[in-house]
Amino acid sequence: MKAGLPCPCGLPASYEHCCGRYHGGQAAPTPEALMRSRYSAFALGLGDYLIASWHPGSRPTELDLSTPLLAKWIGLKIVSTALQDADHGTVHFIARCRVGGRAERLEELSRFVREDGRWFYLDGKIAA
Repeated sequence: MKAGLPCPCGLPASYEHCCGRYHGGQAAPTPEALMRSRYSAFALGLGDYLIASWHPGSRPTELDLSTPLLAKWIGLKIVSTALQDADHGTVHFIARCRVGGRAERLEELSRFVREDGRWFYLDGKIAA
């Protein structure tokens, strides 16, 4: 991304001062920050980051984002966040996108776990 452009996650900061720093290797400090950085990674097609931020016990062996993205991600809303303890958290979010020009939304309650000081996406339950 060009310097100074807004972050795809929707926070009022430039990409490099928001999710870009996590994509560059800095550890996300909270489950919400990791969720936002993962949304931005989907929007930008950063498959390596998505795999690296997925817990090794639940991540897929591969994630192919090399084909043209089917979804154009257009917005993220964090509904709620919660810490169950120092190493477990949840983020309820709604992500909006366009697929073939048609508006879609993904609502999920995601679970996160912290190991060795780093947060990982564990899994999520899609809202019906």
